[in-house]
Amino acid sequence: MKINKIRSAIMGILSGNPQDEPMHYGEVFGTWTYLAVNKGCLVTYQTFVNHAGDNDLKNLLEEAIQGIKTENQQIEELLKANGIALPPTPPERPVANLEDIPTGARFGDPEISAALSMDVAKSLIACSTIMGQSIREDIGAMFGQFHLSKAQFGVKVLRLNKEKGWLVPPPLHLDTPNKE
Repeated sequence: MKINKIRSAIMGILSGNPQDEPMHYGEVFGTWTYLAVNKGCLVTYQTFVNHAGDNDLKNLLEEAIQGIKTENQQIEELLKANGIALPPTPPERPVANLEDIPTGARFGDPEISAALSMDVAKSLIACSTIMGQSIREDIGAMFGQFHLSKAQFGVKVLRLNKEKGWLVPPPLHLDTPNKE
């Protein structure tokens, strides 16, 4: 029985159709973990929408939420097709009125934007890692598309941070030693 499974897996790899290939443990762990983190980000961004006062920031958060939902659907289809149980899904957050959240308990717009920037950077690294680990072309291509979308979204977040004055750059090194 085990020999037939191994033979079937080898034939899938040699068939030329990546969807006939089994996922290896790295692909399973990477996609499952990416999905689990995405689910956490989704509810975090729903909470951030309630706290955000800036409409441009709210629009970016809504765009991030839609992007995550699209990614999650694709990953869930992949995992289900390969017989892999999905990570738990936290409940979606209700819509709240910003004025109902006490001032001292609110996340500020610069804090929200910084968290969003950090998540984009971490997502880019995660996508690159999964792409590099994948031997199935369809998985590598899926995360390549996610990477491209995250990079484009990251530019929007950076632009917003600059426009709003929320970007806090590290100290600029303007004084360089004379090399004579």
